[in-house]
Amino acid sequence: QVHLAESGGGTVQPGGSLRLSCQVSGATSNYNYVGWFRQGPGKEREGVATISSDGTLIYYGDSVKGRFSISQDNTENTVELQMNSLKPEDSAMYYCAIQAKGIRGPVLGPAGYSSWGQGTQVTVSS
Repeated sequence: QVHLAESGGGTVQPGGSLRLSCQVSGATSNYNYVGWFRQGPGKEREGVATISSDGTLIYYGDSVKGRFSISQDNTENTVELQMNSLKPEDSAMYYCAIQAKGIRGPVLGPAGYSSWGQGTQVTVSS
């Protein structure tokens, strides 16, 4: 079983940056992707970015392309999300999750992911 825990959220002014971290523990070979998702108040959960377990495949949601960057540190078993040029509409609870091996579907579709972390809040406000 895989366990994930997010950290690094906070409050930042528009145009600022934050770096989120997802600590992955447990059966760390049992997934295809680790993804970052977000959910704002009254909104559906949205795929932000995802990276394959070997780091060769990366996908971004259209709203964050060119501003966010996902990476992984295999020695620390973490998946990082660097968020630059933040906008108020980026404010949300951010979660990480895995797409388990054997699961097929859109790589940024939340329905195909499991083992969700508890989330970390990001607020972009002046």
